[in-house]
Amino acid sequence: MSTGVRPAGRRFTVGRSEDATHPDTIRAAISEFLATAIFVFAAEGSVLSLGKMYHDMSTAGGLVTVALAHALALAAAVSVAVNISGGHVNPAITFGALIGGRISLIRAVFYWVAQLLGAIAATLLLRLATGGMRPPGFALASGVGDWHAVLLEAAMTFGLMYAYYATVIDPKRGSVGTIAPLAVGFMLGANVLAGGAFDGAGMNPARVFGPALVGWRWRHHWVYWLGPFLGAGLAGLVYEYLVIPSAEAAATHAHHQPLAPEDY
Repeated sequence: MSTGVRPAGRRFTVGRSEDATHPDTIRAAISEFLATAIFVFAAEGSVLSLGKMYHDMSTAGGLVTVALAHALALAAAVSVAVNISGGHVNPAITFGALIGGRISLIRAVFYWVAQLLGAIAATLLLRLATGGMRPPGFALASGVGDWHAVLLEAAMTFGLMYAYYATVIDPKRGSVGTIAPLAVGFMLGANVLAGGAFDGAGMNPARVFGPALVGWRWRHHWVYWLGPFLGAGLAGLVYEYLVIPSAEAAATHAHHQPLAPEDY
């Protein structure tokens, strides 16, 4: 399974100028645009649908419904893009892969632009299809401060990025890679249950940006960029440098392993 990321990490790279026009980069960006649009349309659509049926969405049942919609939508979005672009569907995931040296800066910029445009397109389509319903976007609950929300977003996105690294990027992921989309989707859904009542549980700057732009709701918007980027960046560093063994360490370990009978 191709993941759209370089097989060797450990080194931040800007990339070559020709990467910007390489067909693989263009295909990957288109894949990210479509996958992000698919995710945001279903995720934000679930919130709009719930608001259409019930004026008060702040119920346990509503939270579970939205969490399930987000989990299923992300699992599907990652599935359709993972073999082309890696299925990031999230600027924070792209940032974590960049910090871990798994994607070049040039390719990351293409991904970020595609993801934001995909989120905008999906939200515009939702507004048109729903007869002009204004996207509710994300907001902090009463009593939740900006920096509390930054910490919450960072913690939730750390878990999301860690799950992505373990199931999609890790060279030794083995058969667990086949359930990567479900694992990432379930992690997102669980985090929505954990943090949704406090700040909406963004974990994805594109997911927040689309509704914020179309609905023109910018209060506390910076929280949903800083927190996810901090969490994803830290998870990328931790998994890349502490969990995945370096080539030198792996070679040393192999050198000191006793030979199996068939190796003699």
